[in-house]
Amino acid sequence: MKRFFLWLALGIAVAGLWACKPGTSALPVPAPAWNLKDVDGRVVTSDLFKGKVVVVNFWATWCGPCKKEIPGYVGLQKKYAADGLVIVGISVDRGTAEVKKFIKENRVGYQIVMGDDRTQEAFGGVDAFPTTFIIDRDGIIRDREPRMLATAEFERRLLPYLKPVGDGN
Repeated sequence: MKRFFLWLALGIAVAGLWACKPGTSALPVPAPAWNLKDVDGRVVTSDLFKGKVVVVNFWATWCGPCKKEIPGYVGLQKKYAADGLVIVGISVDRGTAEVKKFIKENRVGYQIVMGDDRTQEAFGGVDAFPTTFIIDRDGIIRDREPRMLATAEFERRLLPYLKPVGDGN
């Protein structure tokens, strides 16, 4: 009988780990509302992006993998902006000087805001950088990735949410 409960506990633990693997953890859930300042001090809110497919990427200038994946996001923003894609980078840097420099040097053409602990907690906790979320047009988080992902793989995950509104295919 002890072996039965041991195997049962092990099975539950393995199932729990599978359920929490990147891209599948406890989704879908409504995206939290947020209100943050951009690098110039202007307030940007999540309400501005209603009806869009929103990619929220928590990143930092000191994070090597973050810096490697950002050019892919720049390309995706250009490629799919007309399809309703909005990418929002939430920097966890403590000051704006390095972030402004990074934006200019890397020609980041999407919205960058300065994050805070409260926003990270609202997204269910961000324990690693980069961590990226895909939010559908209805404001539901459909994907969470707590690591760098190749642009092609991320684009594959993103495409189902970029279908035109009313497209049943």
